[in-house]
Amino acid sequence: MSQLKVVFDGESLITPDAMAGGTTAGDYEHFDEQLAIGRGEIAVMLELARQRWERADDPRAIIDYVAGALHDIRSRLHPTVWKALVPAVQRHPVSALFLEDPFTRWSFEKPRGYSGDAHLLDFIYGHPDAEAEIAAATPTGKALYDYTKDASSSVAVRERRDLLTKYVDQVADARGPETEILTIASGHLREADRSVALREQRLKRWIALDQDPLSVGSVARDFQGTCVEAVNGSVRSILNGKQKLGKFDFVYAAGLYDYLADNVAVKLTQKCLEMLKPGGLFLFANFAEGIRVEGYMETFMNWELLWRNEADMWRIVNASIDRNAVEPQVWFCENRNIVYGTLQLRT
Repeated sequence: MSQLKVVFDGESLITPDAMAGGTTAGDYEHFDEQLAIGRGEIAVMLELARQRWERADDPRAIIDYVAGALHDIRSRLHPTVWKALVPAVQRHPVSALFLEDPFTRWSFEKPRGYSGDAHLLDFIYGHPDAEAEIAAATPTGKALYDYTKDASSSVAVRERRDLLTKYVDQVADARGPETEILTIASGHLREADRSVALREQRLKRWIALDQDPLSVGSVARDFQGTCVEAVNGSVRSILNGKQKLGKFDFVYAAGLYDYLADNVAVKLTQKCLEMLKPGGLFLFANFAEGIRVEGYMETFMNWELLWRNEADMWRIVNASIDRNAVEPQVWFCENRNIVYGTLQLRT
């Protein structure tokens, strides 16, 4: 898998340009040949999609066809060839129709300047903060949103939110009222909305760390008067030791590793383990390689990730830990769109 060198500093957020590194056309000797084949397949697929729009087919059927076709085409091409084809898909006239979906449009336009921001996740959650944009969508946009909000990737993200809530509450049950939690790249911290331990004030401290000041402000507002503390910080501020956050019973980074090259992921994992109390737990997650909608996400949504499989996750784990001190696990969510790693310090 091509590894990207992405810098996180609290000011330079995750942008398409930051994710544009990696291999180049020169790395693949059959680039020109495969590019010509890919252009032809893409052109046929987009023309068929255009014809279906003209026939006024159900938008949900059209997007399902396009997502499946993009997945199939992407799976047959070398990564550098696929990357070269993405702009052609984005420039095609049918892209304007898919951008009527408020979820797709927000991802493509990136109003906050980077991919996967907290408001984007609110479209997946169906949160009230996204209701106005959904209500303002065209009938076509609403039909497309009905599809994208229930795509397998979106289902996995909602499952991830609920899983994080479950872990927080389980750790609080096991560790007692002195429990301390650290969320890295917290976004709007929507998993806290459902936490019984937070509601019953059975947590000592919950640090929500994020590099986006808008997300930090949202958390500070929504959880005022609770043990949740919103902190502006980044991967870099953690790795260079500038932020002294203390020790925690549970540390997790559930939406961040998708943007981290292996070398950075290993360093961050090691740092998170250093911030655990004895017997503490660290969880990280990554979108899984080979999900059906990755082609649609990378083209019409302009949302590029580092996709990882089970072996990729184990590579990060094995480079990060001393097995005499840590109990590791790697596992998939129910629909296998997200893969998780959990590392627990032995007592």
